[in-house]
Amino acid sequence: MPAPEARDLLGWSQSEWVLFAGSWDRLGPDRYMADGGRYRRRRHATFEASAGAFHRKPHQPHFQSRDYNPLNGDVQRWFDPIEPEVADSPILRAIFRHFTPLFDALDQRDAGAPWHSEVHQFRIETSPAQIGRPTPEGLHRDGVDWVLVMLIARENVAEGVTEIGADDGTPLGRFTLGTPGEAVVLDDRRIRHGVTPIVTRDGTPAHRDALVVTWRAD
Repeated sequence: MPAPEARDLLGWSQSEWVLFAGSWDRLGPDRYMADGGRYRRRRHATFEASAGAFHRKPHQPHFQSRDYNPLNGDVQRWFDPIEPEVADSPILRAIFRHFTPLFDALDQRDAGAPWHSEVHQFRIETSPAQIGRPTPEGLHRDGVDWVLVMLIARENVAEGVTEIGADDGTPLGRFTLGTPGEAVVLDDRRIRHGVTPIVTRDGTPAHRDALVVTWRAD
């Protein structure tokens, strides 16, 4: 979904985007990287979503089995909570308002049936001293039903190519989310995805910011 279409669909203003994207400057470190890396920052929150409504759940850990995340799976990972003004932002509200009914229709679910939804803010940092890896677990599934990935920022970044594969790993395509607001929607039951490491363009520190929202039938 190109950025202009995403903006038209979700209806954010420039000032709303600046406030939303600015919150990525306040992410805490990810202390659970089994590869020993210190290149990832993030915040996390969980929601119950249904057509026409969503509400935030009490803060809880993010958990994936090793079947889906062989690097960091089978661990309850407690990340800093997403800030209230981000969780209640017009952009996140619009994402839930537009995409939850779409996924209800695609899965032929009752319109009021709840979804368990998780929201992740990621910043991947890179420098000459350390390569940033958006998906150190490689081509993977998240263990949910639907995934929305939206690019928030690319600052001084080269590479970071999104790769899509079938469930058996057969490559299906490659593309780069290059413009803030560009997004991709994935059926996680059928598609594996990953992002190649990012590198700095000029030898100075660089970063790639992304929003990931997932829906799983509750």
